[in-house]
Amino acid sequence: MNDNKSFKYEIIKEESLYKGFFGAIRFHLRHTLFKGGMSSSFGREVFMRTPAAGVLLYDDAQDKVVLIEQFRVGPMVAKDNAWMLEVVAGIAEPGEDPEEVAIREAVEEAGCTVTKLLPISSYYPSPGACNEIIHLYCGLTDSTGAGGIHGLDEENEDIKVHVLSSGDALELLDRGTINNATTIIALQWLREYRQKQHQN
Repeated sequence: MNDNKSFKYEIIKEESLYKGFFGAIRFHLRHTLFKGGMSSSFGREVFMRTPAAGVLLYDDAQDKVVLIEQFRVGPMVAKDNAWMLEVVAGIAEPGEDPEEVAIREAVEEAGCTVTKLLPISSYYPSPGACNEIIHLYCGLTDSTGAGGIHGLDEENEDIKVHVLSSGDALELLDRGTINNATTIIALQWLREYRQKQHQN
């Protein structure tokens, strides 16, 4: 592992390539090499995104999880199944902290009230191409009555809510049906969390 005090980088120039709902910037830079010295200048494009929060909604009393299903353009372009089963997630509004995002999105996307947030992890889903960081939580909730279609019309959201037993959700994970990073990380955490709960 590198010593952050001795490794450095230098941004020589920035070019704004696109600015819309998201943005793209080309950085011309150089950085410290493991073998010593500095690299030559090179360019890298970065997809710019606001920090996001994801929350696995878990009903510990009934041992059920609430997942959502929605259309995603990424797998569409990859010619995969474009409707993905996911945890609730969303990007932060200005001045909003990750916990507030998780609680707000639980209501908007699944109609669920979070009674307690348990931190899982904060991570970069695609550090070679994007600056996005995702703050991931487990949100304890009551899944009774959860279901239906949710989402904001102004954001073109069409979200179907699914309530699954934890066992069924973990089986979908093991079969590879669930294939997006945030949900994989969350369910792997849940497997360990349930094991610890059963040991107590």
